[in-house]
Amino acid sequence: MRSMNKVMLIGRLAADPEQRTTTTGKSVSFFPIAINRDWKSSDGQKSHTTDYQRIVAWQGMADTCVKILKKGMGVYLEGRLMNRAFDDHHGEKKYMTEIVLDSLNVLDWLKSKDGKVEDVVLKEVEE
Repeated sequence: MRSMNKVMLIGRLAADPEQRTTTTGKSVSFFPIAINRDWKSSDGQKSHTTDYQRIVAWQGMADTCVKILKKGMGVYLEGRLMNRAFDDHHGEKKYMTEIVLDSLNVLDWLKSKDGKVEDVVLKEVEE
């Protein structure tokens, strides 16, 4: 039997991507996306919640994310779940689940006040 670890999400960036460089010189970026969920409860009341997922991108994908993504943009992304453990500043063991980005599609571009897509974003995508 083969295994599969695949995540597909559609949501909006909850913050601009942050970029760092590891001690080995690899580029990595992080950003949260917000995913809305609507449902009806058993008594017929409409309910709404937003889930936030932390996305991690490496190397070239990290550079691309920092260049073209902005808070509020709609994205479709595919990746894989990654669980990791670390010690916080109090020495307590903490656990985190992240989605490592494999592919990204921008669903809508942010527009300037005159209604045009920002030139900076277009230049980066075309290169």
